[in-house]
Amino acid sequence: MRMGCLVAAALLVCGLGAGAETWEHKVETAVLEAASRGPTECLVLLAEQPNLADAAALESKEAKGQFVFETASRLAERTQAPLRKWLTAAGVEHQSFWIVNMLWVRAELRILEELARDATVARIVENTPLQREASWIGTATLPQRPGLPPETNNGIEWNVAQIRAPEVWAQGVTGEGAVVGGMDTGYQWDHPALARQYRGSRQEGARHDYNWHDAIHSGDGPVECPPDSPVPCDGDFTGHGTHTMGTMVGDDGAGNRIGAAPGARWIGCRCWEQTERTALRYVSECFQWFVAPTDLQGLNPEPALAPHVINNSWVCDRGEGCADPGVLRSIVETVRAAGIFVAAGAGNDGPACDTVVYPPAIYDLAFSVGATTRDDGIAAFSSRGPVVVDGSGRLKPDLCAPGADIRSSIPGGGYQGGWNGTSMATPLVSAAVALIVSAVPSLAGQVDRIEDLLLRTAVPLTSEQTCGGVPGSMVPNHTFGHGRLDVLAAVQAARSTGIGSGGVPNQPHGPAAARMTILQPNRPNPFNPRTTLEYSIGEIGTVTLTVFDIAGRRVRGLEGPLQRDPGDYAVSWDGRDDAGRSLPSGLYVVRLRAGLVQASRTVVLLR
Repeated sequence: MRMGCLVAAALLVCGLGAGAETWEHKVETAVLEAASRGPTECLVLLAEQPNLADAAALESKEAKGQFVFETASRLAERTQAPLRKWLTAAGVEHQSFWIVNMLWVRAELRILEELARDATVARIVENTPLQREASWIGTATLPQRPGLPPETNNGIEWNVAQIRAPEVWAQGVTGEGAVVGGMDTGYQWDHPALARQYRGSRQEGARHDYNWHDAIHSGDGPVECPPDSPVPCDGDFTGHGTHTMGTMVGDDGAGNRIGAAPGARWIGCRCWEQTERTALRYVSECFQWFVAPTDLQGLNPEPALAPHVINNSWVCDRGEGCADPGVLRSIVETVRAAGIFVAAGAGNDGPACDTVVYPPAIYDLAFSVGATTRDDGIAAFSSRGPVVVDGSGRLKPDLCAPGADIRSSIPGGGYQGGWNGTSMATPLVSAAVALIVSAVPSLAGQVDRIEDLLLRTAVPLTSEQTCGGVPGSMVPNHTFGHGRLDVLAAVQAARSTGIGSGGVPNQPHGPAAARMTILQPNRPNPFNPRTTLEYSIGEIGTVTLTVFDIAGRRVRGLEGPLQRDPGDYAVSWDGRDDAGRSLPSGLYVVRLRAGLVQASRTVVLLR
């Protein structure tokens, strides 16, 4: 009773008392039910969210990151201050986030009612802790055999060779100057294959500030990896994080060449713990830290120290806190605005269609990765598209990479083979981003262009499987996406494109210029009623831009044939055919021809 008086007094002081009578409409039913039984975890999303659109016009990755950090954090500080003051006075446990303007709270029903009545609060969504014993949360299926000692394999792993990474190394590009971020169960930072590549490694002793963050603040993980660990560690009994990091950068200098970008540096954040997790809270904290890494006390953020790519070999389902996938989607959009590439495992729920079902792989702005085998077949477990859980029909995965029978580093200093999963495939894409940035530094922060390079240089692969009405004989398709990763082709295309310091194509002449033809992903996608298609051409010539249905029939001519000078162009399409009739929902292929070069994109019209 005395606590109730304290809360009421605090409400009068900060003006939270006057709210709408229908406050329950702001609160998810699951939250109301849980809170009726006692204090529960939830996320309080504020109505005002940061407008980050201007970040796209900024030239450098550093400028993008600084803009996103300042814009988002200042808004959160201003709008959350009254709520945080009141929650503190009421003794309510809470945590502030700016990557999305929200608060994590653990509170009982009467507190949630007062929060919901406040005009600055948009909605309150579920983030209930999940208790599982010895559970697994990544996108991997694990081997049932003991770890292999280092001397078992003294060469380049087959998956690294298949994407032609060694041929990139032969050109003097191993990832120098690039930083990969790992978000997983943690990492054994001093593993022989990872120690030299860890950004915190120093001759005078390791420095973990700005290079490591532990978002696990409670639980019963192993003694060697306790909550709030000030030293990088792997808290999972399988060593999932250490294994994925090895595939990105691993090389022990003694012949175990397990990583595709051994010259890159890595930083890490632990977002998963074996037996207790609230995924969306921990994931939010890690993503926020990557956009602006902090010291070990969580202070003095430095956006300039953000990685070029974040590897996400995990999925987040409803039981893990992603009951409202829109929250995580907003987070991914913020990370992307900061010029950081988000690679995500497509999931291991194949071989059926419509099995890319979990965030972040379902999002348009996350680069989703399926898994292939040694013979470039699709791994049976690899999830297939299209994305139907959000009604988008979106093409996924974006592409595939080797992810079956993979050998990499595990905690304790050893190595283990036989791992299967899109968890194992995704790190190769993250490493490919590092190699591209290392080869052409001015591509840092140009996420759209890096995605385009990866997609248009992929080895096209087809299947007999038809998903979402798209035959597997077409490329892209819902089994392989645009095909299998070829990092050598991507690096060569990046170098020939000649990206300038601001991410704008230079304009050379002759045969090299023809390779500059780029058809960017349309925005928005899916769309209704209108979308914009942007393209670049490198030399003067005849250009046509045409829309076809999935059966290959022409439905709309958007551009040309007409003569174009070198440069960047944008065309809008309203979802109508040449006769002005509205086309039905579905997949359509937009094809660009510029001289002898052509490029295509799959777009989704959603009525």
